[in-house]
Amino acid sequence: MTTFDQNNAECFVFTFKDGLLSSIAHDLRIKVTRFSIQLDETSGALSATFDTGSLRVDTPMKDGSDNPSALSDGDKEKIAGQIRDDVLHSAKHPEARFQSRSVQKQADGGYAIEGDLTLHGTTRAISARTAASGGKQQLDFTLHQPDFGITPFKAMMGTLKIRPDVKIRVVA
Repeated sequence: MTTFDQNNAECFVFTFKDGLLSSIAHDLRIKVTRFSIQLDETSGALSATFDTGSLRVDTPMKDGSDNPSALSDGDKEKIAGQIRDDVLHSAKHPEARFQSRSVQKQADGGYAIEGDLTLHGTTRAISARTAASGGKQQLDFTLHQPDFGITPFKAMMGTLKIRPDVKIRVVA
């Protein structure tokens, strides 16, 4: 059994601004600071838990590049609180869980993964592929928040909002 967590792997959520006032907002790279991924090499089973209260704004982004000076530490903490309290409802749904049904090695060195993700009290089947990169595996997939009963963040009567699709990246 191999375990990956915040000490030897990374997990990020990328959000993208939308709406009439999107020009004053920021795309965000958000780091999941507490998670655990277990891989049973013998059976090929993969399971993971992610602490929904552990998301922290890593950096604002502009046009796909880091823009670290765009938000103060106080702004980052305020946004993290809104994510925990108003979007993910972490007090009620403290964990996201994934359990694989199939993990298949691919000819290119990556893996095709199928399984069930439980997030915000809703379980959905997901499929994703990893890619071998620098001796690690990188998983990128798009998560549609409403599929899990999550209402994407919005402010100022909807003129500033986050797109329903977020990108998840895990590197282990």
